[in-house]
Amino acid sequence: MKVAVSFFIGLVFLAFAGGEVSAQKREITIILLRHAEKDLSDPENQSDPNLSAEGRARAQRLVKAIGEYKPLQIYTSEYKRTQQTAAPLAEKRKLDIKSYDTRKLKELAAEIGSAKKSRRIVVVGHNNTTPALANMLLKTNQFKSLGENEYDKIWVIWLKDGKAKVMILKY
Repeated sequence: MKVAVSFFIGLVFLAFAGGEVSAQKREITIILLRHAEKDLSDPENQSDPNLSAEGRARAQRLVKAIGEYKPLQIYTSEYKRTQQTAAPLAEKRKLDIKSYDTRKLKELAAEIGSAKKSRRIVVVGHNNTTPALANMLLKTNQFKSLGENEYDKIWVIWLKDGKAKVMILKY
């Protein structure tokens, strides 16, 4: 059974006006997304659950949904659900997954913005950290936390010559 992947839900273009994240004379593509659906069937494992069957299927669809960007680096939080969401993509691209601390998003934004070698980066986070990181990278407060059951949104952010563009996709 094939699942249709709906990519485009809107384009938003924003000006990027300096600040902590600088992308002068180079282009960085950052793909941000929340982890896929988590398995909440085990009441003893609510803080760090695995992905559900639906979440594992979404993680597989992610490979196709963002494959055209050919990411060179993948970051996830330390939680199993983010790592499991990124695992099929990391396997396909033969990449290691680098963990980040969800309490240190400013440091992650600065590290991403100063990327020299890895210019196509995927970050898998959570319903609150993913929009917060998008806001930091874009120097805006446009994006709010995702709903508890909202797993299908991807932010594709391009930083180039001190400006930023963002495209929001669904998968």
